[in-house]
Amino acid sequence: MIELGRKQDLTVERITEHGAYLKADDNPSEQVLLPKNQLSGEKPGDTVTVFLYKDSEDRLISTKQIPALELGGLAVLPVVQVNKIGAFLDWGLAKNLFLPFREQTRALEEGDEVLVSLYIDKSSRLCATMRVYEYLHTDSPYKKDDRVSGVVYDVSRNFGAFVAIDNEYSALVPKDDLPYPLRSGQLVEARVARVLPDGKLTLSLREKAHLQMDSDAKLILSALKGAGGFLPYNDKSSAEDIKVRFCLSKAAFKRALGNLYKNRLITIEADGIRITEQ
Repeated sequence: MIELGRKQDLTVERITEHGAYLKADDNPSEQVLLPKNQLSGEKPGDTVTVFLYKDSEDRLISTKQIPALELGGLAVLPVVQVNKIGAFLDWGLAKNLFLPFREQTRALEEGDEVLVSLYIDKSSRLCATMRVYEYLHTDSPYKKDDRVSGVVYDVSRNFGAFVAIDNEYSALVPKDDLPYPLRSGQLVEARVARVLPDGKLTLSLREKAHLQMDSDAKLILSALKGAGGFLPYNDKSSAEDIKVRFCLSKAAFKRALGNLYKNRLITIEADGIRITEQ
């Protein structure tokens, strides 16, 4: 069966002045053209690996050029053009891939790189979508505390940042664990905090508490030095103020203060913290 949007091994049925007509062994009556400029000495009976798409006149056609994306797959592709109806992506073929406006999850500009999947629209054309949640897998090889990397494909005020690990696996950085804002399209490195029963990954952008404390303490100490030795924040400050100023949770901030105080690097006062003379 010849399938639009997929890489396939097809058999050369005949050669004409226009190119080679290819067939699938399980349905020889269905044939597709491999244009003449794609031929390199093929003859009837040869097997050719091709990708099936539609040309500029909306005709099914095959090519030896295999694009970065197949039906149902995922890939990060560059935006080469944006207009009122959508965007066009470079996916390795002469005809760029259309990303409809309704399938975009954020405003795009030429030069952006976006994580997309490939689907067939109601007019039987290949299109891209940034709504990739349903295309991600939940059978990742990762376990708790593994280091992973991925791309943020959506950000929700209610849930947090959705991340595609390795452009393949479903993951989430919960909103309460975001030490700083993330944006769609951003690349992140994270630690697997949990593997949920359904296989999805919960991520943390921070190390385990005992490992993170030193770097948090250094961050606060650096901020103190930059502010002339005093900052109007202490363990009584609100969680929101701490997050805005230091991009830390209140718990992490208090642990770091305790570390600095224990090592006699700061004093904690009623209206803030002060670096010690030493």
